[in-house]
Amino acid sequence: MGSEKIKRNRPWQRDELILALDLYYELEPSERVPTNEKVIELSKTLNRLSIQEDRPNAETFRNANGVAMKLNNLRRLDPSYTGKGLERGGKLEEEIWNEFATDRDKLRKVANGIKSGLKEIINDPKPYTKQDFLAEVFIKEEAYETILSVLKRKKNLILQGAPGVGKTFAAKRLAYSMMGKKDESRIRMIQFHQSYSYEDFVMGYRPNGTGFELKEGPFFTFCQLASKHPEDDYFFIIDEINRGNMSKIFGELMMLIESDKRGQELTLTYQGTPFSVPKNLYIIGMMNTADRSLAMIDYALRRRFSFFELEPAYHTEAFRNCLMSQGASEELINMIRRKIEKLNDEILSDVSLGKGFRIGHSYFCNYDVSDKWYEEVIKYEIEPLVKEYWFDEEDKAKNYIEELLR
Repeated sequence: MGSEKIKRNRPWQRDELILALDLYYELEPSERVPTNEKVIELSKTLNRLSIQEDRPNAETFRNANGVAMKLNNLRRLDPSYTGKGLERGGKLEEEIWNEFATDRDKLRKVANGIKSGLKEIINDPKPYTKQDFLAEVFIKEEAYETILSVLKRKKNLILQGAPGVGKTFAAKRLAYSMMGKKDESRIRMIQFHQSYSYEDFVMGYRPNGTGFELKEGPFFTFCQLASKHPEDDYFFIIDEINRGNMSKIFGELMMLIESDKRGQELTLTYQGTPFSVPKNLYIIGMMNTADRSLAMIDYALRRRFSFFELEPAYHTEAFRNCLMSQGASEELINMIRRKIEKLNDEILSDVSLGKGFRIGHSYFCNYDVSDKWYEEVIKYEIEPLVKEYWFDEEDKAKNYIEELLR
């Protein structure tokens, strides 16, 4: 399973900003939210523009949250807006505002021209099957069927494992395989951290320059979106789920995420209106078993999630095929397998470490093999990990690294 690098979205381009400005004038300020159907539709449209075609592995190009934020930030260019606290845009944004703000007819004509051109470059989500999953994620078919069955039944799943086993990569592809296609609009990914709160996740008051306003968080908006399309599956993916305080983050929603409580309504702390977690929303968390800084997962979390452990897959034919496709020789592949599996055996037998600290296979995936490729992976990715594992036994760590580089 390859490690998938998350690429930063590029700055907004001219065609994107024109379409955003066109929608800006169409919607009232209260309508410029991620759950608005027109905002969602613009998000899908922007992801089909030809300027995005060279970014197939980006998390999402322009999701509904980002589009809504851009629409709201355009207000700072509007002379009628006297508030503060909005994000400053770039020079291109100001140029487009100055070009079209006083000529709405021209704006609509240009926007319609951009949309009509999409007929030639539209790129619907590509199909994604079980076979695609098994080719990319290095687990056996029986394990895949088990994960799928557990997720469908429990609706909440945590993929846990050692560093580099490809938990994030697997989570997204599990979602793709359930959807039957690579539809990024039905996936939302966030990362928990120790200061993450209910106000960040669900809803809370945030400063807006003149005071405070109630802001909807990513989980709330994504639940609203999923509830509008009950015929489709939606996936909320949480990286580093064990870094957050689940009771603090989910609050009263801790009960509503349970599979048998889906669809049941509860009054939210801030909004005071009924809210439910839809049945077609699946939560997938990722947990690094080698993080010494984290305490054990509390019972409240364990009871509401199923857990599946991903293993290093150096022994699999899929790993071999992956390296072969990158240009690695049979000799190099066998050397990597032999040396890393030997190191993993040492880690496994160390009473202070164990299986959760083994070295995952994705450190060696998704690279073009060069003369220094293997050496760079060992020196700059594996070596820091080994030194951390045996921080109080420097000679032992040094010997292991020397053995890998020999």
